Amino acid sequence: MSSTDAAGDPAGGRGDQAATGLRLRGRDREITAVREALDTVRGGRGACVVVEGAPGVGKSRLLGELDEMGRRSGFDVVSVRADELDQYAAGAALQSALQSAHGSDRAAAATDDQRLWLLDSITDALEDRAQHAPVAVLVDDAQWADPATLFVLRTLPGRLAASRILWVLAVRSDTERPTVARVRDDLERLGARWLTLGPLPQQELQDIAADVLGVRPSPGLARLLRAVAGNPFLAIELVRAFADTDAAKMEAGEASLLHDGIPVSFRRSIAARLDRLPEDAVRLLQIGSVLGREFDLGTAARMLGRQVGSLLSGIEAALHAGLLSADGPRLAFRHDLIRQAVHENLPPAVRMALHREAADSLRGARSAEVAWHVVMSGGPVDDDAVTTLTTAVRELSSSAPDAAADLAQRVAGLLPPHDGRRITLLTDAAEYLGRTRRVHEALDLVDATLPEGLEPLQEANLRLVAAEIHQAAGDDAAAMTHLQQALDLPALPSDLRVRLLKTKATGHVYLGDITAAEQTGPWLVEASYRSHDPAVIVSAMVFQSQTSFYRGRLARSLELAEGATRRAGTQSAARYLRPPRIPALWLATVLTTSDRLADTERVLREGQREAEALGLGWSLPHWHAARACALLEQGALDDAAVEAEASLMVAGELEITLQNPQARSVLALVEIRRGDLAKARDHLRAAETGSGTNMTQRYGPWVSLARAALADAEGEDGEAAAALTAGFQSREPARLLAVPPSHWPGIVRIALRDEDPSLARAVSGALRGLAAEDGCRQIVGAVRAHVDGLVDRDPRALESAVTGYRSTGRPLALAAACEDLGELMAESADTTPAIPYFEEAGRLASASGAGRDQERIRRRLRRLGVRTAPVRNHTAGTSGPGRLTESERKLIPLVVEGLTNRAMADQLYVSVHTVNTHMKHIFTKLGINSRVELTRLAIERAIGADGAD
Repeated sequence: MSSTDAAGDPAGGRGDQAATGLRLRGRDREITAVREALDTVRGGRGACVVVEGAPGVGKSRLLGELDEMGRRSGFDVVSVRADELDQYAAGAALQSALQSAHGSDRAAAATDDQRLWLLDSITDALEDRAQHAPVAVLVDDAQWADPATLFVLRTLPGRLAASRILWVLAVRSDTERPTVARVRDDLERLGARWLTLGPLPQQELQDIAADVLGVRPSPGLARLLRAVAGNPFLAIELVRAFADTDAAKMEAGEASLLHDGIPVSFRRSIAARLDRLPEDAVRLLQIGSVLGREFDLGTAARMLGRQVGSLLSGIEAALHAGLLSADGPRLAFRHDLIRQAVHENLPPAVRMALHREAADSLRGARSAEVAWHVVMSGGPVDDDAVTTLTTAVRELSSSAPDAAADLAQRVAGLLPPHDGRRITLLTDAAEYLGRTRRVHEALDLVDATLPEGLEPLQEANLRLVAAEIHQAAGDDAAAMTHLQQALDLPALPSDLRVRLLKTKATGHVYLGDITAAEQTGPWLVEASYRSHDPAVIVSAMVFQSQTSFYRGRLARSLELAEGATRRAGTQSAARYLRPPRIPALWLATVLTTSDRLADTERVLREGQREAEALGLGWSLPHWHAARACALLEQGALDDAAVEAEASLMVAGELEITLQNPQARSVLALVEIRRGDLAKARDHLRAAETGSGTNMTQRYGPWVSLARAALADAEGEDGEAAAALTAGFQSREPARLLAVPPSHWPGIVRIALRDEDPSLARAVSGALRGLAAEDGCRQIVGAVRAHVDGLVDRDPRALESAVTGYRSTGRPLALAAACEDLGELMAESADTTPAIPYFEEAGRLASASGAGRDQERIRRRLRRLGVRTAPVRNHTAGTSGPGRLTESERKLIPLVVEGLTNRAMADQLYVSVHTVNTHMKHIFTKLGINSRVELTRLAIERAIGADGAD
């Protein structure tokens, strides 16, 4: 893929780019459209244009015109052009074109998934450029773009819609590449402007002919122009051929199309032009057509068995004939239609043999290029070719796992059925698909491969991949089935058996069966501590912490989690563990249940920023979801919602198959507190879709809690209690500990409202199983008192809960205890003592943004004869500066200063994805679409962190 650098100089040959010197004819409407897009971006908003059409219809010519218009208007133009060989390339050509001259771009991490790093690094580069000048990103021949660039094009136009960036893609209308179709679909949903370049009218073709010849075309040539079906490039070639040959020999009636869209007449025209060239030029063009639109002269010479110097006369002839150009470091066909015509004129057997020879000649070069030639040769493949193809698959997997999976399956199809490497490739393909939304395809591939009579080692590896995919998707029961079947296989290597057992033990933790987790290979933990791999030791410590936690030994769990986090901080290999074995992520879960809730934010902030810096994109949705849970526990409803939305946004960008139901459940709980039950219902439906209805699944307690809270808010007491019974009826603390402590009294309250004390007693019994030791004594004591006060209707216990909550940093838990105590006191003859508790509960609910709670308390106070101010509505439909949250207001002065989202995130010490979500909210609430509008509004109306508006 060729590109232009920051100065606009070509980094590679651009073939037919607008260097024809001819006037652009018949595209006035399209020129007007792109000029409007430039004006939109100059005004401060992003825009996207897709230019679509058949080969030769003028897409590249239009992009060339846009390039010149943009530069004249002060745009920073970033231009890349794809080549057919780029389809299996690792990395993103767009990223290469954006790399800063001083090399300050963030280094890629040595991780198996670099998609988030890729998106963030390109976002940073574009935002930085857009601060200094409007930016135009032009991608020509996008149907051949490398998979990583296509991934970027699907995602960033939406993410950067408020920045001064114009995205323009040129793509063939007949492309059948699925990833390109998805780019088109996503951009269409985003509202991209579509410019379909159709055939030019006959008069425009005659004007083009006059431009080429310098005189009006003769009637005979005008008749011949009808054969090109309105295609301007073919018209130019026809006119040039007409000028160079006897017109009487040209056949005007042939306009039939081949399957690839190249007219027979054009192919014959190219063949005729080759007939007039010396043999050296013909052979060079034929070999070049196999190597690609741009090709290395040295490689072509090797395939011809010649020295480069001996080809100079042939090169000169091809250049003089206008078939090749030499504008960049490699020779290039002036248009890909010329290359295709030369290529298609070769007999199929010759083409395939030459592609095989090209693959051999290019060994040691870019593996993606070799892979393309091997695929084009149609097989069979030798050992060296398989090695090269496997390398290409591996290189591609970090930035485009779906494309890597497709290539792996294609390579597997070139191998004999019983070749062991075939099963390895299919196993890798399933693993790569499991990182994308194509999880069902991954599992279908597993199911299709298992019956093939696999060796035990092959089957065990395939089932391990299937189990990990099921676990990632939240289907722990299916994962356990695969793991057990793999463990039943004979003669497995000890390291693989250990991996299977560790994954199985983790599955038991997910399922809440702690006894089974402890009994899965009791020797595992001891063996892990003897390992030389620090990641194995850290993983064992986390596992011990988890089993201690769910047994109710909270202090021991906290000690192990902190030890694992410290050790991981000094051992780089341990940083790449997967959730839930990421030490800091697990530590935050334990801290959320302890008296050190305030420490949770620091642990999550530092761990999340390190994960971003290392490019561990797959972990980001989990970090954001964990922050959402911690912030909800702290009563920061607005910020909790932002983090939950960020979790869903990152999961969507990375195409993670099932967005975290925990994040959806947090959003549902926040909206219930705010009073928007319709939104809560939507989030709950999405959470149930993501987690299923099986309460034993890992996110079941969260979904159950949200379902019960919504039913309770709607007055459905029986339905609310039933939603909780399946998840929390055990007297063991494991399921109760799956949600933070401030929610536990609410479970009891809902159960008592249904007049069924069994669930309330079960929760109380589970609380008795918790060891209230140092580190969690305050919160566990307060929750026990709160639950006892509800179950026994004991005001003294509730007073103790109120006192205990005051030092825990959980304002909504304190508000609930105050309200419960107020309700109990209001039943007495003297209701006066209840009023201060209701008033305190109302103030706490108001400070947290819990509008529905505040309104309920306000009505209760009114019945007691106390008047209070109306509750401010928190519905999304309300707009204006007054609706901005404190966190959103902090960003506005930084936007006015000209900071990018990344710079704001660094200054505020938060995730850039959190900033992205806040910015979306700001634009929505203020009814604007760009940073320019926000800056103007902030200055005019003095909107800022001080709360003025």
